[in-house]
Amino acid sequence: MKIKLVVGLGNPGKKYNNTHHNIGFMVLDNLAEKMEVYKWKERDGALYFDCFWDMCRVIFIKPQRFINLSGDVMINFVNFLDIKTEDILIISDDLDLPLGTIRLKERGSSGGHNGLKNIEQQLKTQEYKRIKVGISSDIKVDAKDYVLSKLTPKEQRKLKPVIETVANIVLESVRTPFGELMNKYNGKQNKL
Repeated sequence: MKIKLVVGLGNPGKKYNNTHHNIGFMVLDNLAEKMEVYKWKERDGALYFDCFWDMCRVIFIKPQRFINLSGDVMINFVNFLDIKTEDILIISDDLDLPLGTIRLKERGSSGGHNGLKNIEQQLKTQEYKRIKVGISSDIKVDAKDYVLSKLTPKEQRKLKPVIETVANIVLESVRTPFGELMNKYNGKQNKL
C-alpha cells in the first residue's frame, strides 16, 4: 500500500498558536477536526495521526521542534516508512504572497523559509510538493517579528475559509495528480 506524508509547518507550544508562521499547523488541525481525530499520537519529535484515504495510508505530522528544524523531524518518518519524495506534501506560510493567496508548487527554492530550507537539506532536493499560504508581504516590521506575531481578528476571519480550502486540497491531492490541482487552484487569489 502506498504511504503519503503530509507535513504542516509551524512552531510548537501555546505561545505560537495563531501566529503567521503556524499556517501549516492550522491546516492539519482543520483536517483532524474533519476526520474527528481528537487525540494526536507522538513519535520521533512530532504529533501525528494517520488514516486510510482512497487506498493510501496518509500520515499527517506537525513537527514539535522549531520550524527551522522541521526537516530533521520529517526525515525520521520518511526513512522509517520508506516514503518516496513524490509522496510528500508540505504546507507552509509564505511571506511573499498576499494574505490568503494559495500557491501550489512541485519544485523550487525555499524562498527564504527556514523550515523549507531544512526540508531541502534533509531530502537533498528541491523537488517536493508544497502548498503555500500567503501571509502578506506588506509589512512595516522586521520579517522575523512579523511571522511570529499573532494573527489579528481580521486576518483570522480572512484565513479561516482559506485554511478550509487548503485542507480540502490536501485530501484531493491523495487521488488527483498534483499538476491538475496546480491548474485548478493557482492564480485564483482568494478575494475574501
